[in-house]
Amino acid sequence: MILRGVVLSEPVKIPMIRLSDPDAERLFEELREKLSPQGNVVSAAGRQRTMELFGEPLTPQQVVERICAEVKSGGLKTVLEYTAKLDRKEIDPESFRVSAAELEEAHQKVDPTYLKTIRQIRDNIHEFQSAILSRDVQIVRDFGHGRVELRQRYLPMKRVGICVPGGAAAYPSTLLMTAVPAQTAGVQEIAVVAPPTEFGSYNTDLLAACYELGVTEVYRAGGAQAVAAMAYGVEGLPQVDKIVGPGNLFVALAKRLVFGEVDIDSIAGPSEVIVLADESADPRFVASDLISQAEHSPGSAVLITWHEPLLKAVHAELDRQLGLLSRGDLARQSLEDYSALILADSAEQAAMTTDRLATEHLHISTADPEAMLKQVQNAGAIFLGHYTPVALGDYVAGPSHVLPTGGTARFANGLCANDFLKRSSIISYDKDALRHDADNVRLLADKEGLTAHRNSVDIRLQE
Repeated sequence: MILRGVVLSEPVKIPMIRLSDPDAERLFEELREKLSPQGNVVSAAGRQRTMELFGEPLTPQQVVERICAEVKSGGLKTVLEYTAKLDRKEIDPESFRVSAAELEEAHQKVDPTYLKTIRQIRDNIHEFQSAILSRDVQIVRDFGHGRVELRQRYLPMKRVGICVPGGAAAYPSTLLMTAVPAQTAGVQEIAVVAPPTEFGSYNTDLLAACYELGVTEVYRAGGAQAVAAMAYGVEGLPQVDKIVGPGNLFVALAKRLVFGEVDIDSIAGPSEVIVLADESADPRFVASDLISQAEHSPGSAVLITWHEPLLKAVHAELDRQLGLLSRGDLARQSLEDYSALILADSAEQAAMTTDRLATEHLHISTADPEAMLKQVQNAGAIFLGHYTPVALGDYVAGPSHVLPTGGTARFANGLCANDFLKRSSIISYDKDALRHDADNVRLLADKEGLTAHRNSVDIRLQE
């Protein structure tokens, strides 16, 4: 409760880790474990709900396996049955796909200012994604009269599926950050699935954004059943080549399960941010950055600094700002459960600690962010300077906000237009060039005992 700007609630109990303390490594590993959920932890209410629906205590993984298998064999009928069970919404085959008239009507209803914003963001994303788009490559080797031509060809995928969440809020930004990179790559067919809720496939803002982007396939389905429908194809919804976009635990597990049947972007977990800050950072700014990710609930927010006074100042700001925000209670819970304030001994140790966590979002809030940037490697998206909040990347800047989580930024990348391209190597030799490289092929074929490989060269060079 707030009275004349004074916070009357208990101070937020965000854990603090002092890396010089003897128990620091244990506490740090506990934090890492929290940020890497295994996917089978479920609440008591969730277990009860599973019993009601399935009649036995299935794990989330087992639930997803059952749903996907049944959708694969039962098609659209099964998708609609699970929509009724899980989303408590009766959808018939005719209303499964949002009609063209509904999309156009939504577009006409929304505020023109909103559409102007959608167009501006679309243009920002397209500009960036076009700049980084891979181009065909050609190399030519000449061996006297012989010639070798090597090419790398990039072609867009034909058909892509996008998951847009719609449980607690509407997310037109997710549509923009997935559909526009796909369109930039040249994908012609885009299918969007969103839960049949007021924030999902019945949301006017989302449908209007689809119409503005030229996305004409929108389906009323969410959860594992929506992922399975796109992966296997059902009546009225042909199979896609790749599934992208965030979702809850069941969406993530379903994407993991269908990988191989289709491609996926990643298995996303809760949103995360690390703020790497020095004495130049404004505690108000830092606190706002931490809360902005914590409010995803769950969301993780970690401050790493070597300037001890900043920790106390940020802690005080967290208390003040949480009391002023509509989602303050949710953010508070995330800060207490999944977050930390970390005091390093030096900038170098702070950078090393940041890399060990390999966060989704990294905000470098220092006097010389470029210098610190050179010391870190593992992050999905990096925000430089005091005036670059993560929200800019979430909404308007241009790089996609679909990013690796749970420490996977050690090896994974954020979504971009190139992820919607297939590449093929193309190799062309003439006879003289074949003769030039023949002995190398023969030697390795003999070493590996692959006589047919050698013969495929020899037979072409027989006079």
